[in-house]
Amino acid sequence: MSLLTLLPFIVLIGAMFLMTRSAKKKQQQAIDMRNQMQPGSGVRTIGGMYATVKEVSDDTVLLDAGPGVELLFAKNSIGAVLTDDEYNRIVHGIEHDLKSDADVVPDDASSLTETDDSAAASDDAPVDFGKKDTAEVADASAGTVDAEPADAGTDAADKAKTDEQAKKSDGGSEAK
Repeated sequence: MSLLTLLPFIVLIGAMFLMTRSAKKKQQQAIDMRNQMQPGSGVRTIGGMYATVKEVSDDTVLLDAGPGVELLFAKNSIGAVLTDDEYNRIVHGIEHDLKSDADVVPDDASSLTETDDSAAASDDAPVDFGKKDTAEVADASAGTVDAEPADAGTDAADKAKTDEQAKKSDGGSEAK
């Protein structure tokens, strides 16, 4: 047999080896994380429960889930060991302020994009995003606005078409 015919099998075996190796590495990291648990550290179980470690034995962990609530879990049911800051943020809602002396960022970005001069000018005239007829725009710029739009004839034609369509959808009640 030539090397070319064996190449797909070699590649397949190599890929399987690499996948099992990475899975074993992840499994070893999880075991190391669980072995580093100490009483007092915050944990999250694989079921999503947050608790504090009270005791650690070979195969089990005693967790304090609240006042007077102690639960016994298998060690491999611990999903993550959390840092103190992360545990307090999730469980107690306490935010740890890393940058207490940093500048305060406003809730909106308007103060970041406008200068003082442009802010005063933009507050004077409101912006109208409505659609206007070109004749109205020309008259508005001249200072007068017609009481009737320039396309009043087309509005009457559109109304007649809608009435006719309604009559057709009624089953031709006019013809009866």
